[in-house]
Amino acid sequence: MNLFGHEKHLCNLCRVNLRRSNYHFSENNPISLLFAGRIPVKQASAFLLFEKSGKVQNILHSIKYNGNKELAVLMGILYAEELIKGAAFPEITKIIPIPLHPAKLKQRGFNQSEYFARGLSKGLNKPLNTSSIIRVKESSTQTKKKKFERWENVEGIFELVKKEDLKGQHILLVDDVITTGATLESAWTCLKEVEELSISIASIAFAEKR
Repeated sequence: MNLFGHEKHLCNLCRVNLRRSNYHFSENNPISLLFAGRIPVKQASAFLLFEKSGKVQNILHSIKYNGNKELAVLMGILYAEELIKGAAFPEITKIIPIPLHPAKLKQRGFNQSEYFARGLSKGLNKPLNTSSIIRVKESSTQTKKKKFERWENVEGIFELVKKEDLKGQHILLVDDVITTGATLESAWTCLKEVEELSISIASIAFAEKR
């Protein structure tokens, strides 16, 4: 859809009609339940609900495959506005995006999760941390993998670098899309080494069914 002069990156009609999850209003939402017994999350949510061939998929594809960094930042800012109105994530002290492997980052040119996190950081006025977790193993695409295969694919792919920077912090771990949660769980396996660490989770979108 073409944009009018006053519209930036997303038309006003699309912005209004986005399928929001509103999970930040519910403690026992589907994402929280997804991680129950896997990650001790304080709060978990996603801005939008993913549906194939819908507006949300178009947004994600524009970000990921067309390099639309500004749209990713906008998604973060828009979500931050809703989180503030809902008084969600009040104890967050740092925002950490799921990192890409250096080879993937070089190929794609940017990390979509980081740019979404930048928008959240700006909107929530919380510092962005991109140095405490690094990706040490490149994984293949998760799209057509079954649940167990997804976990095998991301096992041991992250490494904690600056452990001392996270002690006693409440971090918001950010991904672009949550499906089975395997990537976020893999990140938690290294983060759980940090003393007195609390964790919450947010994403651009959540795929209700795969």
